[in-house]
Amino acid sequence: MSPPFIWHPKDHFWTRDSHVARFMKQHGHATLAELHAASVRDTAWFWDAALKDCGVEWARPYGTVKDESRGFPWTRWFLGGQVNVAHNCVDRHVRDGHGGETALFYESDSGREEESRRVTFAELSGLVNRCAGALRAAGVKAGDSVGLYAPMQVPTVVVLFATMKLGARFVPIFCGYGEDALRERLASCEAKILFACGTLTRRGKATDTATIARAAAAKVPSLTRTVWVDMADWEAFLGTGTPLAACEPTAAEDPCLIIYTSGTTGRPKGTVHTQAGCLAQMGKELRYAFNVQPGEPFFWVTDIGWMMGPWEIIGCLLYRTPIVLFDGAPNYPTGDRIWEICAKLGVVTLGCSPTLIRLLMRGTDGRGPAGYDRSRLRVLGSTGEVWDEASYLWYFENVGQKRCPVINISGGTEIVGCHLSPTPLTPLKPCSVGGPSLGMDVAAYTDEGQPAPRGTMGHLVCRQPAPSMTKSFLHDDARYLETYFQKFPGVWYHGDWAKVDEDGQWFLFGRTDDTMKVAGKRVGPGEVEGALTTHPAVSEAAVIGVPDELKGTALVCFVVLKPGQTATEKELVAQVAKQLGKPLAPKNVFVIPALPKTRSGKIVRAAMLRVFLGQPAGDITSIDNPGAFEAIAALGGV
Repeated sequence: MSPPFIWHPKDHFWTRDSHVARFMKQHGHATLAELHAASVRDTAWFWDAALKDCGVEWARPYGTVKDESRGFPWTRWFLGGQVNVAHNCVDRHVRDGHGGETALFYESDSGREEESRRVTFAELSGLVNRCAGALRAAGVKAGDSVGLYAPMQVPTVVVLFATMKLGARFVPIFCGYGEDALRERLASCEAKILFACGTLTRRGKATDTATIARAAAAKVPSLTRTVWVDMADWEAFLGTGTPLAACEPTAAEDPCLIIYTSGTTGRPKGTVHTQAGCLAQMGKELRYAFNVQPGEPFFWVTDIGWMMGPWEIIGCLLYRTPIVLFDGAPNYPTGDRIWEICAKLGVVTLGCSPTLIRLLMRGTDGRGPAGYDRSRLRVLGSTGEVWDEASYLWYFENVGQKRCPVINISGGTEIVGCHLSPTPLTPLKPCSVGGPSLGMDVAAYTDEGQPAPRGTMGHLVCRQPAPSMTKSFLHDDARYLETYFQKFPGVWYHGDWAKVDEDGQWFLFGRTDDTMKVAGKRVGPGEVEGALTTHPAVSEAAVIGVPDELKGTALVCFVVLKPGQTATEKELVAQVAKQLGKPLAPKNVFVIPALPKTRSGKIVRAAMLRVFLGQPAGDITSIDNPGAFEAIAALGGV
């Protein structure tokens, strides 16, 4: 039976006054379904109308909304227009007299009040202008790449806007990555400057990130300088140039953000996003899905290295919505850390991944959410993983007190936004992702490329372009076309399993390929296997993702050793952690005699997963060495 609806927008007065309700009425639509239909019937109309409603300011108006003359994959947007993210998110707010309003709240790992910080728009503007001037003095110009290897701190936001103000490309990299992962990303984008933290503190314990950053930087020829954001070097750098007050002229299609996402071949994919694309998609989603307002604190527990970091910074500050920069562990120094922050700052919107909620549900050293004031909470957010119903309901009932919708969004780094998203006007069932986001022509397809019947699983696709879709992959057009446009020609193939129930509610069921999400962080098996095979004793490796109560998915690896070589599980786990970062350390690494492969040499990870979990292997007629499954079956449940 279909689960019941648990969120009814008509029961909550504020939904009638939401941004999306007003936009819907302004354009003469009686229902959200009518508005969505109009938004995909004429996407040029929708994006033009939405950007006007969002209040995006253009240095020069665009003449044409979109140009599809070269086909869907190469669509260009807002031709002739000039627009800048930093101007829209920082400069104009100070110009308009809002400089005294809070832009950023900073909360450190320690939880000590003396380390907390508030930054106004005027203060942020001053720092951004100094950083932009210093970058220009260091030789950074439009089109150059600026890397960042630091957590969610004030300098992180400063570097993001300063880079974009210059027309350069901001490249955030997860601060938990090891040397090789950091080096590969910096080299790929040919970063000119690296901003890095020397020490990462979690749960009161310091990790030496400076050694990792120095070692990686030494192997990237394009780098001219590393700036340490948590040392005196940061302030010294800010003083090396003349502050840049005005933004450099930037065209709508100028790249401003490169975020790397892993794929099954192991090589990170550089997704490329533009000034207008970021403002359009992020601005639309924060406005219509989350109903953000000036002065109402927004707290999404994330890292700048994942899409949600830039997404919330740009999307919130566009509307003078202050964001909480959380640089710590969610259950340290107490299990109530998240609830303490929400009560202290009067958080209105809270975003948590399913993995985080599962962790917080198990907390035993605090009062839990009921022990803290959550009266200002109005919206709960989530993304990154498939929910289980028990965790979702705990979030909805215990955190949101059954009065806050769970805006469970789903999209990806490739579009720095959502394909699927509820709004405050969307009735919701547990674990639902609502429906297609405004302006996104989304469907679930059968293997034959036809719309899947309701109640059946299908491939998530998007049938029309959107402004924020990646401008190919950095240096790899062929891989871009293969990834998104090969399975269903002329249609964006996203690689998720989706289902629409009889009531029109959408649900997701994970990836259709081998890519895994560990605690919400996507990693390709090839990247993990590559880290393992750099160990001198390892001949080859394979990795699968198994269900994990806390992380959602945990990595289990299988290795074949070179003749006469030995290696312990502990050192192999450490090998992956060293190269990719501790969050991606495997749960287990097993030594087996051989990996099962097809006759063409392809490792059959899906069959390995089934066998390890005690399930039938499936069709193994193409397997060259089916006996290899015996060792995997014997390890299942270890």
